[in-house]
Amino acid sequence: MSCDKKRLAFVYLFEYKYMQSDEKPLFWVGSSKKDLCALPAEVRQFFGHALDVAQRGSHHQAAKVLRSFGGAGVLEIVEDDAAGTYRAVYTVRYREAVFVLHCFQKKSKCGIATPSEEMDIVRSRLKVVEILAKELRSGKTYH
Repeated sequence: MSCDKKRLAFVYLFEYKYMQSDEKPLFWVGSSKKDLCALPAEVRQFFGHALDVAQRGSHHQAAKVLRSFGGAGVLEIVEDDAAGTYRAVYTVRYREAVFVLHCFQKKSKCGIATPSEEMDIVRSRLKVVEILAKELRSGKTYH
């Protein structure tokens, strides 16, 4: 390999490592990615940008803390379009990654509150994330 190719390979490797160290990985829990893909394109783009901001260690202006989870570790992004209201719920509670817990279209049953069925999904997936974060921390992953 010539010196120029080695230098170029080093630059790409350096940029890759720099990008990786600057940004948390994103994990999709359960059907959250499939559910996101079923949403309208504009909503997907909005949620994608907000999740990118979270991966970089910041909070998107549309991200709001879900109070029933104790602390600022579980957040919700809300986006409206002509067809309805959409929500994405994620956690930054663990240093290992940003975990997307749930994406859904809110059905108007109880005003602006998140329906209890959706909150139950978030709670159960948060338990899965706790186990996964411990595995990532210890270097053991079986998933």
